[in-house]
Amino acid sequence: MSETTRIKNLLAGVTGGLAGGALGYLAFIWIARQGFYALVLPGALAGFGASLFVSDRSVRRGVVCGVLALGLGLFSEWRFAPFIKDPSFGYFLVHIGQLRPITLLMIAAGAGFGYWLALGRERGASTR
Repeated sequence: MSETTRIKNLLAGVTGGLAGGALGYLAFIWIARQGFYALVLPGALAGFGASLFVSDRSVRRGVVCGVLALGLGLFSEWRFAPFIKDPSFGYFLVHIGQLRPITLLMIAAGAGFGYWLALGRERGASTR
């Protein structure tokens, strides 16, 4: 595969990841308002969106989308439940360790799914 095609796939994947992440954020907020906690969604949908428009397997795209997914998970949690003492994002980042373990686990799972789903696969290649 040519370098131009790889760059196009990377850009298409990241664009899809941003769109999927935005959809995941909106879905998380909507579901949270219904009383459920689906913090994995922003990261997982970022990875899923990244995989929709690509035809190759790329670790680089996976890493970029995994980092994007991690950021989306942190941002989503901050928007949903900022700290009472100081609602700023900077304070939130400094005090991440005070979050509940399930929250940290769901953010990490979202980042993991974001990475794994964004890897993609070789289309038309044998699965063996």
